[in-house]
Amino acid sequence: MLLSTFNTLKRSSVKLVENKIKNQINYQFNNYLANNSNSLKMFQDRNEKPNGNFALKTANGNGRYNNWNGNGQSSNFSNGGSSFSNGGSRFSANRSMNQRGREDFNSQKPKFGMNNNSRRENDKLNMDSDTEVDPQLANFVTNKNFLDKSYVSKYSPEEIKRFYDDEKITVYGSNDVAPFLSFNDYKWPNLAFNLFRKNNYEKPTTIQSMCWPIALSGKDLIGIAVTGSGKTNAYILPAFIHIENNYQRKGKGPMVIVLAPTRELAQQIDEVVNEFSYISSACVYGGAPRGPQINKIMRERPDIIIATPGRLIDYLKEGIINLNNVSYLVLDEADRMLDMGFEPQIRKIIKRIPARDRQTLMFSATWPKEVRRLAEDFLINPVHVKIGSTELQANTNITQIIDVCKQSDKVDKLFELLDKIMSNKENKTIIFADMKKKVDYLQKMLKVQRYRVAGIHGDKTQTQRNYILKGFKENHFSVLIATDVAARGLDVEDIKYVINFDYPNCSEDYVHRIGRTGRRENKGVAYTFFTDEDEKQASDLVKVLVQAKQDVHPQLLGMTQKSNHNGRARQFGSWPKRKADQYDNSNNFKRVKRFDSQGNAYEQRRPQQFGNSNRF
Repeated sequence: MLLSTFNTLKRSSVKLVENKIKNQINYQFNNYLANNSNSLKMFQDRNEKPNGNFALKTANGNGRYNNWNGNGQSSNFSNGGSSFSNGGSRFSANRSMNQRGREDFNSQKPKFGMNNNSRRENDKLNMDSDTEVDPQLANFVTNKNFLDKSYVSKYSPEEIKRFYDDEKITVYGSNDVAPFLSFNDYKWPNLAFNLFRKNNYEKPTTIQSMCWPIALSGKDLIGIAVTGSGKTNAYILPAFIHIENNYQRKGKGPMVIVLAPTRELAQQIDEVVNEFSYISSACVYGGAPRGPQINKIMRERPDIIIATPGRLIDYLKEGIINLNNVSYLVLDEADRMLDMGFEPQIRKIIKRIPARDRQTLMFSATWPKEVRRLAEDFLINPVHVKIGSTELQANTNITQIIDVCKQSDKVDKLFELLDKIMSNKENKTIIFADMKKKVDYLQKMLKVQRYRVAGIHGDKTQTQRNYILKGFKENHFSVLIATDVAARGLDVEDIKYVINFDYPNCSEDYVHRIGRTGRRENKGVAYTFFTDEDEKQASDLVKVLVQAKQDVHPQLLGMTQKSNHNGRARQFGSWPKRKADQYDNSNNFKRVKRFDSQGNAYEQRRPQQFGNSNRF
């Protein structure tokens, strides 16, 4: 009796609390409607009445609609960064700390109360779906062609043909690309000319001469060129012109997105952008605190975002960045990003950018089938510019010296080489090793010998890496020892020597390693210690040397012939026979009768057992 009375009182108390909360929510909602009657647009949607209950949609001042269900079971009301949710007996208020930057993305966010599996499925759906054009930007026409219609190259067809032949340029997709052979061929901003003079640039590099007129005409572009050829300025300067001539879109989100495979390359691109102080930019990458990056995005609302794919995906899911306003997309080092497994992230990012206004530029050092497939999916009638060959090639300004040696001799050879190089203490040198612990070991050994040395690898924090790279650029260190984290994106013009203490896993990484020297038409020298353990890479290395017109070590040629012979043996099943197999036709083998699982008899040849045989 007492128990049933208690349960009855409990139910009635809970019901009273629920009714009180419902009345409170209704009171706040009605007050809001009364105070905002001039700015609200109310209507009843007869098609959305669940079980005859009243359903109301309100349009707030931001143009977003909020649902209110009369049954009181699940209601959501949002205004200016506040959120109220009533699930029968629950009330919660949540203030959005970055409402201004997220307001265009709120409808895409996972809904309150989802479990982890539902949230992951919702994120996947949101990131895989194509983006519709923002209604606020639908009426804006994006200007992409900044070349005067009457523009005619001042160079004769003979001069242009000679330039194509001398630089080994191949162009697909257009027959009327007139290169900019001088900085004066276009009316760049005064700050750009000041930058050219400051860096002692006499004329554009080959990739810049070809890409500038294509990018400024609004066409999609594929650029294939060796590392260190000036690709960054080839797409950054047209990006500035693109932003300046689309002023009506400023402040509505980033207009330019540059994707890079590594944080070092992203930071390097950001440094180039920051030289143009009137263009706001933000660099987002993993391995660094999120707070400063988010604060800069929310505070400055940058026009350019330089990002690694993984961190950009995180910010898109959280609504910190939206890509509705992007009209200029750059994929730098596209081959490297695909090698690192970023293809799914790249595809999701591109699908978030409205295709109507997008101009896409893709740059790569090689042209594998994965990069071709990505270009076919997302570029529209691109102009394909190829400088040199699409095969792996090294910079011809670099003298490559291959030292075929034993593994145990490499340390002694390294000290002998550094003694010669450091006779001039201003000779900046970078040494590549294959393991982090080897970087630390070599750094300790060189410090004992009083070299100004620092080491960098993946276990260093981003703050440590930035400090070391800054010290190397400012000549606080003359020797930098690194793993492949510094093989791309490290742009230091006065590196004179590169030493490959360990040969990399593939010749493509070798080309990018030695590409740290000989940048912007400067000369450089690359030394490589090559051992028997690297024999399988000999053929690819010889191809790189021959293509760059370098001398090939005779021992390296011998390794090439040996590796080719082993490769053919593996391919055609003709491995050299073991010594015991040479007695196949002698009486040293006996026939043994065996039976298979079906009961069928067959013969098996087995070697005789010899007590004192000398045939092995």
